[in-house]
This record gives sequence, C-alpha cells and structure tokens, in this order.
Amino acid sequence: MSLEVDIKKTVGKFTLDVKFEAEQEIFALLGASGCGKSMTLRCIAGIDTPDEGRIVLNGRTLYDSDQKINLTPQKRNVGYMFQDYALFPNMTVVKNIMAGMGKNPSVDVVNRYIEMFQLNGLEEHLPRQLSGGQKQRVALARMLAAEPEILLLDEPLSALDAYLKWQMEEELLEVLKRVDKTVMFVSHSRDEVYHLCDTVCVLEKGHMETIQGKREFFANPQTVAAARISGVRNISSAKRFSDHELLAEEWGIRFYCEKPIREDLAFVGIRAHYIEIPGEDENREKNVAEMTVDHLFEQQFESELVLNPGVENGKKMRLLMEKEKAEQLAKKKQIRIYFPEEALLLLRA
Repeated sequence: MSLEVDIKKTVGKFTLDVKFEAEQEIFALLGASGCGKSMTLRCIAGIDTPDEGRIVLNGRTLYDSDQKINLTPQKRNVGYMFQDYALFPNMTVVKNIMAGMGKNPSVDVVNRYIEMFQLNGLEEHLPRQLSGGQKQRVALARMLAAEPEILLLDEPLSALDAYLKWQMEEELLEVLKRVDKTVMFVSHSRDEVYHLCDTVCVLEKGHMETIQGKREFFANPQTVAAARISGVRNISSAKRFSDHELLAEEWGIRFYCEKPIREDLAFVGIRAHYIEIPGEDENREKNVAEMTVDHLFEQQFESELVLNPGVENGKKMRLLMEKEKAEQLAKKKQIRIYFPEEALLLLRA
C-alpha cells in the first residue's frame, strides 16, 4: 500500500505546497497550528480540492489536475477521523458504527468492532453519554468498519486530558498495528509522534521542511523549523568558517567539529539535556564556554537552568537536569559548560 501526494493550494495569503510518499506505515504530519496539516488531509480525503497536482492511493488516482480527475470523497475509500470525532449525536454506538458500512451493514462485523474496542454494554448509548475515550473508540470503530484503504487521523488525541491521553496512546498504537494500512497522523505534539509514528514530515507555513524516520528526526533534525518543533531549546544563528569550525553568533562560541560542517549551515542547535558541566579536574580546551547564571526555572520532575552568554543581543542558554543539581548550580555566579560534538545540531534555514 502507498500514497503519493504532490499538491499546491492557495487560500488567501496562505499557500500549501507539499510533496511526499507514504508506505504501509504511520506517517506523521507534524507542525504548529495553521501550518497546513489538516488541509493536507482534507485534500487527500476530497473534502478540499487542490489548485493543482496529483494524489494517488495504491495506484489509483484520486486527484490529477492535468487529467481533470477529482474523485468524490465517497469514491476515494478513505477513512477520516476528525478532531472532535464527528459522531452522529442522535445515533447509538451501534448505529454510529453502521453509518459508514453502506446499505446492508453486517451485524457480525459491528459486533466484532464492539468487542475489539471494548464497547460492550455501551451499544445503545448516545454520544453525549460517552466519555472522551469511549467517543474516540466509537469513531475508530466506525472508520475501520467501512474498510478504507487508508486512515487519516486529524489530531485524534487533542481532545483528551493528560491521563486519558496516555492510556489512549497505548490503545491506539495497538489498533493501528493490527489494521496494517497506511496511516496519516496529524499532530502538533512531538510526544504523540514519538510514541506512535514511523516517519515524520515537518510542515512549516504550508511548506515541507523535512521527511525523516522518527528516530533520525529526533536525533538529528535537518532544519531550524524541524529542530524547534522536535524540542530543541537552544538555537543560534551560525557562521561557517571552515570544514571543521563554526561560530554560534548569538552565544559568541566557536565550535570545532571532527565531522565536516555542511556548507549550507545557517543555525546550530543544542538539546538542553546534552550540555555537560565538566569537573574542576577535567581539562576541556574546545567547545567550552563560561556563562553567567540568569535564573532557575523549576519544572515538575526536573529543572531548567538558564544562563546568559554575555553577548550583546545574545540568546540565553538552557540546561535541563535533575532538580537538586540545578539548585546547587543556580547558587553560583558563573558556570563553565562543555558541548560534546554529538550534541551539536548543524541546521540549514
């Protein structure tokens, strides 16, 4: 199974321009609100029409502007789950599941999905009588009972509270592993993407930034937008001096790298967990800096120590560490820090 998307669509001043292929996997569209994630799903489903381009699902053309092909949503055989689940308010759980199954829904199939999604005892309940997690399971059951070729999930966990979200992530992953189909998963949450997805496509203001395997994306994002959305807290503009030397302009630090520095370098990023505090007996000559303690920002399970690099118009450096160590360091006026080369993310614009 595969999906090919190459489309453009302009709405007002916003332009969506995306091109990607997804195999039989959970493929994430990750980005901030308004970047075009949901619009991409709606174009695949046939709810919105691109201005130009092509969408092909398993060798079947759903949309082609050159060939004047634009199948209706009903003919695309696409399963779409909206953020609010879009259950029919006056239908019971059973009837909601049957709604997507055509004129002659099978009671046996409905019962199978009732069992699969642990909806036993709720068959005659209306949506207003269900919890958020139960509504999600009904929406998934309705979508799968229609036997779509592909699943489009538009922020399926965004309406759940934190505790329920953890539980539903596990249940959703179990379901998606069983269905064995291409899944497009829209989210602005990097945690959801890390837990559930195989491949990550980052969208920024309607344009694709990068497509990477999940682990590679979080370990080594390629662009500054991808780095920010993957959770990198420390990012500075950078100037490349040679194959092995760069300047982080907003920190005033020269970094030396054994690996070659990319020629299109525009920024350098450092994850807040990867910065080290060398001991007094450790002789570090390269990739070190001394910064002034600015303040301590306590979080629930760890603390963020914020340092000032002392550079005009510079950006502060953030270190994440266990709370007791952060509290001790926060009492000092200045701290010497070390940046292992593997902590440096060399980013293009």
